[in-house]
Amino acid sequence: MKTRLIAMIGALLFSVPLSIAQHSISGTVKQSDGSPLAGAKVKLENTYKGCLAESDGTFKLTGLQDGKYQLLITFVGYESISEEVDITGKDVELNFVMKEAQYMTDKVIVTALKAGEKTPTTYTNIDKEEIEKKNFGQDIPFLFRSTPSTVVSSDAGAGVGYTGIRIRGVDPTRTNVTINGIPINDSESHGVYWVNMPDFASSVDNIQIQRGVGTSSNGAAAFGATINIETNDINKKAYGVLDNSYGSFNTLKNSLKVGSGLINDKFTFDMRLSNIQSDGYIDRASSNLKSLYSSVAWVGKKAMLKANVFMGRERTYQAWWGTPESVVFGTQEDVVAYADRNWIFGDDRDNLLNSGRTYNYYTYQNEVDNYGQDHYQLHFMQSISPNLNLSIAGHYTRGKGYYEQYKADDDLATYGLDSLFIGGDTITTTDIIRRRWLDNHFSGAVFALNYNNKKGFDFTWGGAGNAYTGLHYGEIIWSEFASNSQYQDKYYQTDAFKVDVSSYVKATYELKKFTFFGDVQIRYIDYQFEGVDESYGEIISLDQKVNYLFLNPKAGLMYDLNDKHNFYASYAMANREPTRGDFVESPPSQQPNPEQLHNIETGYRMKLKKAYLNANLYYMHYIDQLILTGQVNDVGSYTRTNVSRSYRAGLEIEGGVYLMKNLSLSGNFTYSMNKIPNFTEYVDDYDNGGQIEIQHTNTDLAFSPNMIASLGLDYEPIKNLHLTVLGKYVDDQYLDNTSNENRMIPSYFISNFRVDYTIKDKFFKEIVLGVAINNFTNTLYANNGYTWGYYYGGEYIQENFYYPQAGINWLGRVMLKL
Repeated sequence: MKTRLIAMIGALLFSVPLSIAQHSISGTVKQSDGSPLAGAKVKLENTYKGCLAESDGTFKLTGLQDGKYQLLITFVGYESISEEVDITGKDVELNFVMKEAQYMTDKVIVTALKAGEKTPTTYTNIDKEEIEKKNFGQDIPFLFRSTPSTVVSSDAGAGVGYTGIRIRGVDPTRTNVTINGIPINDSESHGVYWVNMPDFASSVDNIQIQRGVGTSSNGAAAFGATINIETNDINKKAYGVLDNSYGSFNTLKNSLKVGSGLINDKFTFDMRLSNIQSDGYIDRASSNLKSLYSSVAWVGKKAMLKANVFMGRERTYQAWWGTPESVVFGTQEDVVAYADRNWIFGDDRDNLLNSGRTYNYYTYQNEVDNYGQDHYQLHFMQSISPNLNLSIAGHYTRGKGYYEQYKADDDLATYGLDSLFIGGDTITTTDIIRRRWLDNHFSGAVFALNYNNKKGFDFTWGGAGNAYTGLHYGEIIWSEFASNSQYQDKYYQTDAFKVDVSSYVKATYELKKFTFFGDVQIRYIDYQFEGVDESYGEIISLDQKVNYLFLNPKAGLMYDLNDKHNFYASYAMANREPTRGDFVESPPSQQPNPEQLHNIETGYRMKLKKAYLNANLYYMHYIDQLILTGQVNDVGSYTRTNVSRSYRAGLEIEGGVYLMKNLSLSGNFTYSMNKIPNFTEYVDDYDNGGQIEIQHTNTDLAFSPNMIASLGLDYEPIKNLHLTVLGKYVDDQYLDNTSNENRMIPSYFISNFRVDYTIKDKFFKEIVLGVAINNFTNTLYANNGYTWGYYYGGEYIQENFYYPQAGINWLGRVMLKL
């Protein structure tokens, strides 16, 4: 009976669509001279329904339910057509004439790297409108905080200064980032320092986040996510924008943007100047950030030449040390106990006992990071034929800066200085002020050749060749006891050189309801450095050279059930070289192995007029993943160690629905398991010397919450007034890989509120007024941290440190558009 009932219900459900009236949209697409435009893409927006115009220019979309649809027609080199079509109770036949575009757009720059509707991988797009609404001056990672499987953090506690992002629990050094197809990750650390690009979001047109390995890209391998950023497109009309924000912690943003529009239908110029300042939530964690963005372009019907220059200058007071657990979550007695066992007295003790959760270990007035980075990009795009496009770009990045530190009672020997003999006393330590410098150059070129036969076959050949030189050195700018040093003596210096060459081919082929995808990349790395460097208070000699050749294949399949539903599955492999730190902290005889990732994604997508849903399962299997185990190598450094096997597996769901015409609900949910089957933890034994080994099985990967959820509500009570509420939940996260509940970031739930009102004005095109209230529930939480411990006096001493985030705080905004 139960089986029969299920069968009857299933038959009823599947028969419903058949009983609904179905109609068609048909017609022709032609050029201005009346000739057919074969291969023009005809698509119904917010559905998976589409087709290509036949050789005679005709098209037909069938099986459509009653209602209104937005029909979009596109073809390279022609102006797009968008028209609303009502097929209620009837079939509709339309004829379109496409005009040749006056100029070429720069969308072709990133087409080779971005995933599209027919790419069987997992991704989220963020458009210009959403970026603008969220951009009150916080760093770019805070624009992503509502996207699936994402956790963002801020050293200063308020989103300005040093910020970080983890997607699927993967640390930022494993996330590939490109801007207009140019790699941005640092060649040695693999990280992206968003603080070097303040207010860059004000010059961004769209962002795509691919989770997992994704498609082939330029630069460092994606081991958890890829972030593709595209800067502003060509503006036809002249404009001006003045964007100002002010709020908690004296956070101030001033941004001025101007653009010439198209001059003589050939030339365009855009520029932005930005200044951001903030005291930070954490004591003294101030930021003084400045940036410039400029773009000059020549455009033709079939070609474009565009030069982009963007620069950033940052001076941030350090808050890297974090706040002890006893201060964040403990009692005053816990804080005193921490101070006693760590021999903290005098002014440092007063700072610790009296600062509360905004405590900053650093008190030296010039404990700052001072760095500048300049990016130069030159892009050339050529439409060789309606089916063939070429894009080539050259780039150069210049970075130079230092962080300054005051070190009390530091060993003279650390700096290669001789001991002093004064009045019969031997002086072996000194108070010292040092600067650690990075002076680097990164240059290269990328290219992509794309062929589309307008009949369902799309092929791209692309690649990149990049070279990096980096000079790392430390200098003494003051010492209580000078010994045999001279002003600005370099106590260490290393020279690094890295060549990274890659090439890929990728293709999609549409066959009726199926889309097949293939992608293979080959990548060669040659990396070497020499000199001496500091590692955990010791000066060590360095002279290492490695080279790697990686092959990274990918394949996938998509099936369109109908115009509203499709399914996909894909497999991708990625290989990744260790970072500079992995080599510096390991002697040549113990060099770490490269990491390898096998990624399987399978998903379902639904697009309706008033709702959408994306759901996917993923499995990421790591071979030789590098993790911290506490192990000290034979040169006395704590180094990351390869573990033979680890994995991440999870379910991600994101969706949205219009509950009413002016009320929408959107959100996402992730449930995951992130495990290391076996590894050995090493703990320092101060009683007996050496280290104690502890075996672990089936433990959780650090900083990988099992559950992340986000829910947002957007309401427009009157025209141009938007009210948005966003809630974010992040589950418990372990600070290391032992699954020890005493080394954990507790779960938290925060809520943010934003209101913006747009005024149409005679003088200004728009006046936008906005207020963002972050963490309006005043949740006292932390979203990042670290841990270490040791055995002493027969017991285990554990020290956890956290990065507390601000309670309720606000930002107000006035944006004027001309």
